[in-house]
Amino acid sequence: MREAMWSGAVNATPRQTQTEGRKGAATRGGTRILGPLAASSRAAGLGSLAERFETLAAWLDDDLQALESALGEARAERREEPFDTLARRAARHLLDQPGKRVRPLCVLLASRLGEVPPASRAVRDLAAAAELAHAATLLHDDVIDLGDERRGASTARVLYGNPASVLGGDHVLVDALRRVDRAGVPGAMTELIDVIDRMVAAEALQLERRGAADLCEPEEAQIAWRRVADGKTGALFAWALRAGGRAANLPDAAVERLGAFGALLGEAFQLADDALDLDGDPALTGKDAFADLREGKPTWPIAFAVARDPSLGAALREVAQQPPHAVEPATLLALRDRILRTGAVPATWRQAEAAAERAVALLQEFPNGPARDALVAVVRAAARRSH
Repeated sequence: MREAMWSGAVNATPRQTQTEGRKGAATRGGTRILGPLAASSRAAGLGSLAERFETLAAWLDDDLQALESALGEARAERREEPFDTLARRAARHLLDQPGKRVRPLCVLLASRLGEVPPASRAVRDLAAAAELAHAATLLHDDVIDLGDERRGASTARVLYGNPASVLGGDHVLVDALRRVDRAGVPGAMTELIDVIDRMVAAEALQLERRGAADLCEPEEAQIAWRRVADGKTGALFAWALRAGGRAANLPDAAVERLGAFGALLGEAFQLADDALDLDGDPALTGKDAFADLREGKPTWPIAFAVARDPSLGAALREVAQQPPHAVEPATLLALRDRILRTGAVPATWRQAEAAAERAVALLQEFPNGPARDALVAVVRAAARRSH
């Protein structure tokens, strides 16, 4: 099991309590989002990383508080509509389950690399749009994947139905686009539309390749995985970093580096997701156990495992051809154990950490400061998280 990164279910140490006591109420927004990262980092023995997050909680408090206010407004707007439809309730249900806020955090940190006032309206709108666009994809993904649990709660599709979840995702995505339009940052809207297009294409490719673990060469499987990961995960992270950089009026070359950093952050994040599906604690991940395995998704560790044990391919394909909830838990556990014996999970974590370090190298041309340090902390934490 990985260190308890990203987990808030950790008791504070005396040193942490003293640190938070010194900061007091000044870190409302910062403590809510970054506090769990600091606590879990310290519990995992990563004291320097914990101190970095504690410092960030105070430094970014105004920005994070403004972000939470903007997302609170998005939830309230759905309650105030003349007709509180199932679709709006489905959207609100997901938004009421707080996520990690990594994508909007990337917008805020990138904007801090330039000369932009903290929590400016444009930056706040872009940060909220990054979170809302992500939420829209989750509402849609849960329908495609027949997911029952998300963020530790029943999915919107379970509570309100598949059509409501799809339409709720559409509502949230329109909200995101409106906020980007209102921000008025050149290029941000066009790039987000391109990102949405890439997300749709990646989702379609993943759908087509379900259960196809034994139908292609290992190198082809890795290429296909990268296309899906870049489109579904990396593209939005890259947009968030680029949008924040553009809002801060950074030079084009700096914006491009931030985009490349975001793509690698997304790669590390997706690799961690893939590993956690096989070896994570559902109580922490808040997702169905072995969801990727049951659905036959061509994840990085599965491709790695099939390359080392080709006989796994047929077994994976057989599982993927059954209705997801018809697969016996014992079958999934046996298949998972075969994959683990290939060393696929530790190899995936190593790959995630390597992606994180390549991302860190891209930041060396930015000046030293808390914003750069924060981005380093975020990408390293993403590659070592437990949920």
